[in-house]
Amino acid sequence: MVSTGPRLGLATAVILMGLLTACSSTTADQSPTTPPASSTAEQATASTVTPRRGPSAALSSPETLNRLAGLPFEDFLEQSYAALLTRRPQFLTSLGVAAEYGLRNDLLDDLSTGYLTETQTLEKGVLELLQGFDRDALPPGSRTSYDVYEWWLDLQVDAHRFAYHDYPVHHFVNSYNDNLLLFLTEEHPLTTVDDAADYLSRLSQIDEQVAQIIESLKRREEMGNIPPDFIVSMTINRLTADLKGARTVASARPATLPLYTTFRDRLELVGDLSEADRQSLLEEALRRVTESFVPAWVSLIEHMQSVQPMAGSDPGLGRLPDGDAYYQHLLREMTSTDLTADEIHQIGLAQVDRLQTELRDVFDALGYPRDAATPDLLGRAAADAGFLNGSTAAGRQEVLASWRQLIDRMDGELEPYFSRRPEAGVIIIPEDSGAGGYYVAASVDGSRPGSFHAGVSGSSIPTYIMPTIAFHESVPGHHYQIALAQELDLPAVRRYNQYNGFAEGWALYAERLAEEMGMYEDDAYGNIGRLELELLRAVRLVTDTGIHAQGWTRQEAKDYMNSTVGWSHEVERYVVLPGQATGYMIGQQEILRLRQIAMDRLGDEFDYRAFHETVVGSGSVPLEVLAEIVETWLENR
Repeated sequence: MVSTGPRLGLATAVILMGLLTACSSTTADQSPTTPPASSTAEQATASTVTPRRGPSAALSSPETLNRLAGLPFEDFLEQSYAALLTRRPQFLTSLGVAAEYGLRNDLLDDLSTGYLTETQTLEKGVLELLQGFDRDALPPGSRTSYDVYEWWLDLQVDAHRFAYHDYPVHHFVNSYNDNLLLFLTEEHPLTTVDDAADYLSRLSQIDEQVAQIIESLKRREEMGNIPPDFIVSMTINRLTADLKGARTVASARPATLPLYTTFRDRLELVGDLSEADRQSLLEEALRRVTESFVPAWVSLIEHMQSVQPMAGSDPGLGRLPDGDAYYQHLLREMTSTDLTADEIHQIGLAQVDRLQTELRDVFDALGYPRDAATPDLLGRAAADAGFLNGSTAAGRQEVLASWRQLIDRMDGELEPYFSRRPEAGVIIIPEDSGAGGYYVAASVDGSRPGSFHAGVSGSSIPTYIMPTIAFHESVPGHHYQIALAQELDLPAVRRYNQYNGFAEGWALYAERLAEEMGMYEDDAYGNIGRLELELLRAVRLVTDTGIHAQGWTRQEAKDYMNSTVGWSHEVERYVVLPGQATGYMIGQQEILRLRQIAMDRLGDEFDYRAFHETVVGSGSVPLEVLAEIVETWLENR
């Protein structure tokens, strides 16, 4: 699962400066986003705590749109996307390109209702300007960029009517709370005193941003959008865990919290800093964590506690106004297709049958009993394959080494299947969890590699699923596709946006490709792990649509998962991230469908390297656009 790209070329940077300069109210010699150079802790701690809005936001949306009107297509593409990107300073920091867009790394996103409305006006206006171009008169590469941009903008505009249908604060990844902590502890740069000043500035803005989030939660509650009671309870527990068990300001211990300890540890890497200055920065960080972050998190906990008595137990979106329409919108966003919930449900059932049959063949080859249920046989395979023990420091190092060996082994087998490699590396960040994992993209500027967050703790880490997880999250899965997209010489909109159906579909395709490459030739248990995880993705199609389109209860969803894969702790994920889990199998099947078309038409001339270059070498695109790209490639062949 993905939890952002080459460096912008000089030509692109020059194009962008046209819009950014026009949108700034100061002269070229006095930038509002660049304070005097900081070289001491005193200068860093004096950094303003008031968010400084980006240059493109200095003008109103109508004024920005007026400046975009009449631009040549390529200039419009870059400058309009820049106007939208600079409204998301946290995303620019994650990408590592804030400076190239005229910003420092000192702002948190503005999540207020007024700013949201302004962004919506800009998105709608940019879409209308885009559609004013004659798409068919553009060169082929520009037509693809047009199609990608139009698809994305149309999705953004369609989402305006559902602005308050989601759950921004919850217990799982990709929630507001999870994203903010990941952003500050991993993605925010911290190698210079200026970086430290930016970090301190953002710490001071957390209370304001959380107040905006709470205001948006109240708007949701007015329309009846309160998470189910079990989600509220899990969210309270997660927020409490973020505070190391505290639920009040008085009981919190700010010096133990990651926002402080990360700053403390990474500050050791900042050179030319005296011990006195270092101590001053640490004191300021502790003060801001204490005065901004802790009270803000406590207010989130208190708000969730206040709505708990009003929460019901229905997990599905159908209970919300226009909930069915919202779910269909999400399915389009998450699969980048027009498949309906019923169609996805039936695809899931068919894929479950196929994968259970394939598993049965492997079980038969191992001599497993034919009268046993699939979950029981999966449990036996896990035991027969063996476990790693990550309950000690030495054990965790062994698990970490096993993850690294899997990635290195795959990396050595890529040559016959891929014609290029991304320049960005991928590191492994150990997590105190079982054998699961997720991927965080590298920065565009090369300052931060991609990272595979891999579970290393626990006394019974099942080895049979580790290869598939490693290949999915690193190479040739998420890291290969996302890092390569960021490094391509393409418009920013095709390098920086990620489409769930394409990204997760590619990573699941990479799991299947590993088997075709012979990675499980002498590893029947590893192949069972691959098939089990693919079965899980099919089960997700059935369960997600069951909850949100067919009225399943939480227990009905758990019963179905228990009967097919033997566990059900993911059900709550589908409740808070509706539709997201459908992207894996739908995306994989579409890539396999396109590959089969290419194989049928090219025969002996089919080449994996050329096909993969066509798929991932076109940047990040919706599946609908990918189909057109592959068809054009075949026609040119």
